[in-house]
Amino acid sequence: MSDHDNQTPSPGRRALLAGGAAAALGVLLAPGVRLIEIGKANAAEGVAARVPGTMASSAVRWGMLIDATRCSSECDACVGACNREMKLSGGTAATDSQWVRKIELKDLRSGKQTSAPMMCQHCANPPCVDVCPTGASFKRADGIVLVDRHACIGCRYCMMACPYKARSFVHEPLTGQNPEVPRGKGCVEGCTMCVHRVDAGRVPACVEACPTGAILFGDLNDPDSLISQRIRSIATTQVRADLGLDTGVRYHGI
Repeated sequence: MSDHDNQTPSPGRRALLAGGAAAALGVLLAPGVRLIEIGKANAAEGVAARVPGTMASSAVRWGMLIDATRCSSECDACVGACNREMKLSGGTAATDSQWVRKIELKDLRSGKQTSAPMMCQHCANPPCVDVCPTGASFKRADGIVLVDRHACIGCRYCMMACPYKARSFVHEPLTGQNPEVPRGKGCVEGCTMCVHRVDAGRVPACVEACPTGAILFGDLNDPDSLISQRIRSIATTQVRADLGLDTGVRYHGI
């Protein structure tokens, strides 16, 4: 991969991409109304208007700390829990939705191998939101990045923009869904940090299922929270920190 491939678009470039996406989509939905204008209007409405019943607050920033030193390559409890909670097929083909997947990492200098779960990193500066022409990709006030399936047109620009390959496209009609996790054919989707559980005062399914306590969930904005204390006491990193996305998922031991 060249150095050019590793570069992230500048804010101006991302804005240009988003504008170009809307232009490519072409048609006016009504006289004088373009998709990009709807996206801007959606963003202006605020999270509370678009997601009824949520109590998202910017005083909180939900995040995860994943301790790879406690994560075994043989264990996929977090993946299974996510699949059950979200009613995903569990398949790994290109056409299957994978909201969390296990990845194997190898240090080329030492030969050390590490296993860790990879999912949407819930960036503070999410590129998926930057390039979305309709405002379907959005970030809640509490830092959780979501997709509004009613506004998603399936263009998949967000999938191309995500450096973590954390989004999937729904190719086929769905049955047996979790009513708390509405999904739909023709839409892009990804880890929601189990927002339906978080809003109910519960932890994400992957956190609950991890047998070794390798995944810690909490408020990154609260200096007294367990996750904040843990981050201060051990060495942690962000995947592709060079991109400056300020991820809500941090890792130890990779």
